[in-house]
Amino acid sequence: MMMDVSKNEPSSKNGATQQECAGCGKTITERYLLKALDLYWHEDCLKCGCCDCRLGEVGSTLYTKANLILCKRDYLRLFGNTGYCAACNKVIPAFEMVMRARTNVYHLECFSCQECDHK
Repeated sequence: MMMDVSKNEPSSKNGATQQECAGCGKTITERYLLKALDLYWHEDCLKCGCCDCRLGEVGSTLYTKANLILCKRDYLRLFGNTGYCAACNKVIPAFEMVMRARTNVYHLECFSCQECDHK
């Protein structure tokens, strides 16, 4: 499942409720916090379960499956569909960039004109 990550400023300390981090359980006192999966997070606590990258820095989306919070690359690597190149018939990993033409999928290096072989 894909979710949005939004960056917010927490409520002020003047009697307003402070948010608790879903990652570490501590009160968020920093200027900014992240909201993801309807929970609040320190920027350092919302990380990919595989590569530990800070999800607030790599984009505004995160992926979740099998109780894991993942960046797009690791989600595709673990759960994406692999396919076969229409030109060379070799496997295309789910995280690799591709070219599409109608129902055909190609490696970037395999996508070329059939008439002149120009990439």
